[in-house]
Formats: sequence, C-alpha cells, structure tokens
Amino acid sequence: MTARRIIPCLDVKDGRVVKGVRFQGHVDIGDAADRAARHRDEGADELGVYDITASPEGRTLDYGWVRDIARLLDIPFSVAGGIRSVEQAGRCLDNGADKVSINSPALERPELIADMAARFGAQCVVVGVDSKRAGDDWVVHQYTGDPTASRGAGRRTLDWIVEAQQRGAGEIVLNCMDEDGVRRGYDIAQLTAARARLTIPLVASGGAGEAAHFRDVFRQADVSGALAASVFHSGALAIPDLKAFLTTSGVEVRP
Repeated sequence: MTARRIIPCLDVKDGRVVKGVRFQGHVDIGDAADRAARHRDEGADELGVYDITASPEGRTLDYGWVRDIARLLDIPFSVAGGIRSVEQAGRCLDNGADKVSINSPALERPELIADMAARFGAQCVVVGVDSKRAGDDWVVHQYTGDPTASRGAGRRTLDWIVEAQQRGAGEIVLNCMDEDGVRRGYDIAQLTAARARLTIPLVASGGAGEAAHFRDVFRQADVSGALAASVFHSGALAIPDLKAFLTTSGVEVRP
C-alpha cells in the first residue's frame, strides 16, 4: 500500500467555501482560493473542490475559480459540480484540475464514466457517491448540495460503486451522509464493505473529528485516502499534527 492521503475538502457555493452538517445548514467560512492556499501550506496531499449547487441548479461549475485555484497549488486537486459531458471535464483539466469528480451526472448517465475514462484515462476520473443508511443497507442519494432537491437515486451503494468501477472510474469517494459534519468518526462498517468490493482506490468522507478517526479508518477500512472539511476549516486539527500522530501510529503518510 502506498502512503495514505490526507485530503481537505472545499465545498464551494458562489465562490465561497461553506460547511454544513449532514449536507444541510451551510454557513460561509471563507474564500475558496484563500482556503486552498492555506491547506497547501499546511501539508495537504490533495484537495477536493466541489461546487455543491451546480448539479441541483442544472449548470456546470465556474472554470474561472478552477483556474484561480490551480495557479496557487503544487499539489493535485479534483473538481466537481455539474460536469455532464466529456467536453466540460476537458475544460476543467485544461484549466488546471488534475482529476474530475462526477456524482449526480454519473447517476443520470452512467456512460459518462466510460466516456471520460476513454478520453482522459481512468486516473482522472473520480466518482463521488453520497450514501445514507437504509435499515441494514446503504442507498445512494443525488443532488445533495441543495436540501430541497436531494433525493434517493434508487440504487444500493455497494452495487453502484462496483458498477462505477466496471465502467472505468479510477477512484471512488464515498461520502457517508449520516456522519457528515458530526465529527464522531468515519463510517467504518460501510467503508469496509465498500473496500471489499473494489480494486481501485477508495477515499473516505464524512465524520472526521479527531486524529484517532483517521488512524482508525486507515487501519480498519484500509482506505487509500481520508477526506475531511470542518475539522480542518475550524482549526480543530492541524494537518502537520495529524501526520505526526499517524506516523507514530504506524500509518504511512507523506511528509
């Protein structure tokens, strides 16, 4: 296994970073470019930058802020938000993104995954999955950036991630919605079940509140990366301190 990745996430609305709890009640916490530069300086391995209202509003993201953020970074970053065509994905990459993440558009037209992989290579194609518990199972939700538009997608999470992999996804980001912003730890059970079904990298999202949560998800669910937002935005956990803790815990991370 290569070194595990620490990935701050910037949820962007109208060019501003916002954060909520369980995908609701978003509050403004700063400028997207400023936040990206701060996380770069703190030692983030990658960034995820998501225009959360693009898909619910039926538009694609603003390539201008993709370009502005790319100029600041010397680490990889992925972008997401209403990317519904190979051409739109290409414009994101042309403006400096390293990966393109698709979520609701992939559910609308699963063939988009294969089309993007064929054009740009699987390493550029990330499929984001917003997942909620339903009894003893988990189900996919879509349009989650807008609470009034969010709804079930009619798919089981574990089935959908396998299909996404088969269609050419190079990575899955599994957003465990029940844990989002709660800071009580990642959904180890769901992530472990997902990891068992995938051969491509899996990134955990939703629930980080302290350094031990990162250690646990790397050790117990064997994920390739851990994505988090509020714990980094709030200053509750500094990336250098987190990496030092993980190293002493026997988890390999980049310096």
